[in-house]
Amino acid sequence: MPIIRPSTDADIPAITAIYAHHVLNSTGTFETGAPSVQDMTNRRADVLGKGLPYLVAVDGDKVLGFAYGNWFKPRPAYRYSVEDSIYLAPDQHSKGLGRAILAELMARCEAGGIRKIMAIVGDSANAASVGVHLALGFEQVGKIDACGWKFGAWRDIVIMQKTLGFGDTQPPIDIPR
Repeated sequence: MPIIRPSTDADIPAITAIYAHHVLNSTGTFETGAPSVQDMTNRRADVLGKGLPYLVAVDGDKVLGFAYGNWFKPRPAYRYSVEDSIYLAPDQHSKGLGRAILAELMARCEAGGIRKIMAIVGDSANAASVGVHLALGFEQVGKIDACGWKFGAWRDIVIMQKTLGFGDTQPPIDIPR
């Protein structure tokens, strides 16, 4: 049975391999060149340095997937809003793992004072990503047509959101950033 836990430095090679698969084989990310282990180490350090969660799903010592939240935008007024990212190993799709890791990410974001979580889903044909977000209460709030070029075709993005905690019904507890 997989467990979901905070990522560690030792998870970075597996995280890098999972992400490289998606970069090279899917439209779920619009990145076109697979980042190095050092790139992924730096990206993880950036997320953790902001006090945001970076999780892995593991079975024993095998990393099955990862998820993290990062600021939706860098300006301080956005410090209560994050964008999620979720990637699973190719053999882990359709097993409920995406839903489990996204639910845990949302819980940790909410516990950290985040009030809004967004998903910017690469390619509206990405039914799995759209579906897992819908299953966890996200709503689609927009689509930007033909904004990315990958694999010889124009790709769009789907914009989804979910309110966490008190949302906009109360002022936030200050999160120093």
